[in-house]
Amino acid sequence: MNQTKYMPKLQGRTDLVALWGGILFSLAFTALIWWAGGRLDSIELLPDTGASWYYWRLPNPTFWTRASAWGLYLLHQLSMWGLIYYAQTRSLKYTTQLHKINFAALGVNALFIGLHFLQTHLLYDGLAQDVSIWSSQVSVIILLVWVLLMENSRRGMFFGKKMPISKEIIRFARKYHGYFFAWATIYTFWYHPMVSTSGHLIGFVYMFLLLLQGSLFFTRIHVNRWWTFFMEFMVLLHGTLVAVMQGQGLWPMFAFGFGGVFVITQMHGLGLSRWTRFALLAAYIGAVLWVYSERGWAYLNEIIRIPLIDYLAVLILAGLIGLGLWLARLIRNWRMPDSELANV
Repeated sequence: MNQTKYMPKLQGRTDLVALWGGILFSLAFTALIWWAGGRLDSIELLPDTGASWYYWRLPNPTFWTRASAWGLYLLHQLSMWGLIYYAQTRSLKYTTQLHKINFAALGVNALFIGLHFLQTHLLYDGLAQDVSIWSSQVSVIILLVWVLLMENSRRGMFFGKKMPISKEIIRFARKYHGYFFAWATIYTFWYHPMVSTSGHLIGFVYMFLLLLQGSLFFTRIHVNRWWTFFMEFMVLLHGTLVAVMQGQGLWPMFAFGFGGVFVITQMHGLGLSRWTRFALLAAYIGAVLWVYSERGWAYLNEIIRIPLIDYLAVLILAGLIGLGLWLARLIRNWRMPDSELANV
């Protein structure tokens, strides 16, 4: 495959320079977390009590451990929301060059990544002390579902076929996705202390890349189909690797679940030939048959759990947005004087 056909040249592209620089920064900072992680091994934590328990939090939190995590999180969150709002109200165009606001966003995210590292090593706790582990996981799931909804009009939902969702809902999802994505990534980023377990390191690489993507709004790389696909595909890698490390035998559910979303939806937005897509689907089916012939056919239902949840969630999200838009119109019409309403 000729990669230059899909990836633009680096020369003269400050958005691409920022992308590759951000990727290198993400890998280097993850290496720093790993290198410094031994300093945190002496902290005594409570025993793990199950799936709903988050292990990496202090047994005896203080005012300052809580205030540092929540205070820095709120500053980070409000800063990025403010930058997104500023960018949207300046009618910026998508270009191959960084806008001044992109430099500000990159700087803000880099600053708070560094502050989170210091906060972890000085006070340890993240937001996990006060909120459920499910809130962090669900926020990222909704982010991925939101992407499926936004991309419905471009790549379809089922083997290139579009789900019948109104253009108004898609338009709303595209216009305001930045605010939700910023919340989901920054909230999840501050949920975890920067400890150096394998699962955390993989997760922080992913979070850094999501923060990078969120900093490059109104640039061409922000909507590059191969880069945005990679950000979606990372959840397959992350989920599968973490499941393998946990050793509970659940890795096929993540690998083939997210792999199913890839062959059903994601690969159809990459401009691949029909034969390439057919080959990828055949490889997926072959891998499923090979693994479950050993694992046992009774477990085959695992591969549909994630796709089923994702596609049902798309309908729910679209329905909620549609309901919100309907209520907004209802309120607007209710407030509108009769003389103006007659001209609507």
